Amino acid sequence: MDPVTLQDYRTQEKSWWCPGCGDFGVLAALQKTLVGLGIEPHRVVIVAGIGCSGKIGNYINSYNIHVVHGRTLPSALGVKLANRELLVLAVGGDGDGFAIGMNHFIHAARRNIGVKYIVMDNHIYGLTKGQNSPTSELGQKVKAAPAGNLEAPVRPISLALTAGATFVAQGFSSNQAQLARLIEGAIRHPGFAFVNVLSPCVTYNRINTYDYYKETLHDLDQDPDYRPDRRGEALAKVMEREELVTGLVYRDPDSVPYEEAVPGFPKEPLAGRDMPLGGEQFAKLMEGYR
Repeated sequence: MDPVTLQDYRTQEKSWWCPGCGDFGVLAALQKTLVGLGIEPHRVVIVAGIGCSGKIGNYINSYNIHVVHGRTLPSALGVKLANRELLVLAVGGDGDGFAIGMNHFIHAARRNIGVKYIVMDNHIYGLTKGQNSPTSELGQKVKAAPAGNLEAPVRPISLALTAGATFVAQGFSSNQAQLARLIEGAIRHPGFAFVNVLSPCVTYNRINTYDYYKETLHDLDQDPDYRPDRRGEALAKVMEREELVTGLVYRDPDSVPYEEAVPGFPKEPLAGRDMPLGGEQFAKLMEGYR
């Protein structure tokens, strides 16, 4: 087998992201991580959501499922349970994941199925021309809300911790080295892993800019007193910093994936099993629909 290269994970499709969009950094970090781990493209499934971030699947040469708004995680969970041999990456944005997809996020975190969820959080609805999103700050003014945002923002890191997620991290799209390490840690983690990426929108969000994050972010990976194996301390830290942190926030060293905890759940993919259905069994099954 030839070594996996970056070229193996690239497609011919031209990106329609705005020049300078933070999502380019997420794409590059993800491709570099997959290559560094030597994972072949046919072993990877991208389940992408709706929004600017949802196009990322078109730029990665792997299996790609583009689902309807807010349904990224249930689709990804289904793929993982049907074929545990695949690396299933759910990717989307803050609008897709924390608005219509909010309940799916909470339940995915507590179930701990081995899907890796990467969110490109730009604090705005970029695809639909700049409305406030669930993570937009209180008072943030946009064309659709000239008087300012009246709703308190969703805090995705705190939410993941309280929902029971066993791996929680936050990266910054311009810090490639750290982001790649966080994604690698998520892939290696046994169970559900959530990586929120602060990914500036250079067109519609003039508040949460690259300069803003460079001035305000606190790197937990460089904090010698921080312990990412203590959920309570992790929650206190991110709340204290109003979630303006990067690095590994929390990892449960005793995590057991849902699919391994279910008694008798076979490891063999559904596609590889012999599941014949005889005439008598079929007739009995159809009786239930009369």
